[in-house]
Amino acid sequence: MGRGPRGAGPPRRLLPLLLLLGLARGAAGAPGADGLDVCATCHEHATCQQREGKKICICNYGFVGNGRTQCVDKNECQFGATVVCGNHTSCHNTPGGFYCICLEGYRATNNKKTFIPNDGTFCTDVDECEVSGLCRHGGRCVNTHGSFECYCMDGYLPRNGPEPFHPTTDTTSCTEINCGNPPEMRHAILVGNHSSRLGGVARYVCQEGFESPGGKITSVCTEKGTWRESTLTCTEILTKIDDVSVFNDTCVRWQINSGRINPKIAYVISVKGQRLDPMESVHEETINLTTDSRTPEVCLALYPGTNYTVNISTAPPRRSVPAVIGFQTAEDDLLEDDGIFNISIFNETCLQLNRHSRKVGSEHMYQFTVLGQRWYLDNFCHATSFNFTTWERAPVVCLDLYPATDYTVNVTLLGSPKGHSVQITIATPPAVKQTISNISGFNETCLRWRSIKTADMEEMYLFHIWGQRWYQKEFAQEMTFNISSSSRDPEVCLDLHPGTDYNVSLRALSSELPVVISLTTQITEPPLPEVEFFTVHGGPLPRLRLRKAKEKNGPISSYQVLVLPLALQSTFSCDSEGTSSFFSNASDADGYVAAELLAKDVPDDAMEILIGDRLYYGEYYNAPLKRGNDYCIILRITSEWNKVRRHSCAVWAQVKDSSLTLLQMAGVGLGSMAVVIILTFLSFSAV
Repeated sequence: MGRGPRGAGPPRRLLPLLLLLGLARGAAGAPGADGLDVCATCHEHATCQQREGKKICICNYGFVGNGRTQCVDKNECQFGATVVCGNHTSCHNTPGGFYCICLEGYRATNNKKTFIPNDGTFCTDVDECEVSGLCRHGGRCVNTHGSFECYCMDGYLPRNGPEPFHPTTDTTSCTEINCGNPPEMRHAILVGNHSSRLGGVARYVCQEGFESPGGKITSVCTEKGTWRESTLTCTEILTKIDDVSVFNDTCVRWQINSGRINPKIAYVISVKGQRLDPMESVHEETINLTTDSRTPEVCLALYPGTNYTVNISTAPPRRSVPAVIGFQTAEDDLLEDDGIFNISIFNETCLQLNRHSRKVGSEHMYQFTVLGQRWYLDNFCHATSFNFTTWERAPVVCLDLYPATDYTVNVTLLGSPKGHSVQITIATPPAVKQTISNISGFNETCLRWRSIKTADMEEMYLFHIWGQRWYQKEFAQEMTFNISSSSRDPEVCLDLHPGTDYNVSLRALSSELPVVISLTTQITEPPLPEVEFFTVHGGPLPRLRLRKAKEKNGPISSYQVLVLPLALQSTFSCDSEGTSSFFSNASDADGYVAAELLAKDVPDDAMEILIGDRLYYGEYYNAPLKRGNDYCIILRITSEWNKVRRHSCAVWAQVKDSSLTLLQMAGVGLGSMAVVIILTFLSFSAV
């Protein structure tokens, strides 16, 4: 092969060397070993970074992979919400990240719905009980971790569901405890008004003939809505009759032990007699006696020379073991009537006559003379007389007597040779039945009522009066007096204070119980204001001193300062309600209210008011007086109660040719100084 021309190219032996140099140059200056840009090959979720002189692809935060062909989302929540987000949370994965949410009943401390705990945020319990009424009427809220529970308050019971309950899932409701009607007690009577609410107490008294040795019987309304019955019971009273004895030949006496003191006990006394002479008939008689004595006694009309058996027992509903005594009456040698008899009181207004005569079957006439007087009435007198004829040896005569009266009864046996007489006194108790009806008030301080009594019979009435004021705690009035009247429709007017609530107790002394009525007197004008009067001629008006008035005639509500033209003073009415404010549509030529102070805002000592100080007192503006005018300053006090208003007024000051007040003068002085300063400033500025 021939050689080529010189200079046509490098020698053949230099080609490998040149190829090696070209590869080395390409490795140093080319984009990559393979000729590619590394950053251009990074994954969409990767970032190209320079490290140790080389460019590499690294997956973004929240992704894992080689950075070029793979960057897969990292699930941070795979380790559990408690590990990643904390307690009481739920974890939510997102592409390249995650966020945390507090469970229901909890809230994040950053007060946001979602959070990432890298700033220390965590979930804390929500106190749902801060919302009032969450557990509905009668319910009580109790906070729990992540939720709340409802319980019924004291005095309420759960209905239609369990306790505790949740208002959104349960039908439970709280109803007020009501025990309804108290239980019946054997041999007892429910008395008084009782409450069926929690803690209400029902009280019982034993029926006649029964008692409760253990004390008072009560039943209490419990928290279960039922009555707790008393362990005490009413047991029958068994009256024990002891020591029966005979005295004065025909009288019987005994003693009792009834277990407790009772006002009165009724007895049945059965008398059975057999004469020694078989020709005589048998004497049988039953006598009723009521007495409160523990050693009762009764004198019987018995035949002489007779064997008697006397059986004594209590009348129903009481029970007793009968007591029996047998005895023989003395023989009587004389059959004539000696006219001797005695009297015993039987059932308060009845008398029993007991003749000592041994003559059987004779008729006798008695003359009764009755005279009654009342210690509290000088003109009261009840007198009557009548005759009474009987064949009985021990007749009972009941008298028509007035209550609360002292009687003297004289009984004479007519036709007796000696005209034997016996006198006895009876004091009747006050009537249980009310003798006053239809009581009412009129003319505010007067009373009238109806007297249920015999016409033209004088009666004494006792008054007890209490008076109080809600607005004056130290006030108290109490009166006690009596009047006498024979009218069937008495009237009386009372000396009462104004603006006062009264309770009036009225009792007829012949009656046991009073009647009570309430009266409320209207307020009258409050006391005249205590003012120091001023007359001002062309000068400034001084400060006016306001003194608090005493609430003698009713509660004081407010104090008003009125400004009137002096010409209207003589025609001004203190009761006028039409006085307006300074800024009203009416002309100030008619006057206006410069200040109004509530009574509670006025100190007990005193306070000062300056007319025209440009301040508001209440809703009224205290305007300056116009210069050169004549004014009248009035202080008005107002009392208000029960929709009634009363006023009192006093002239506080008269102002003629009014000038500036002290406050206005100070303002004018300051204004003049300001003008001088401004003029001086302007003169210097001109220079």
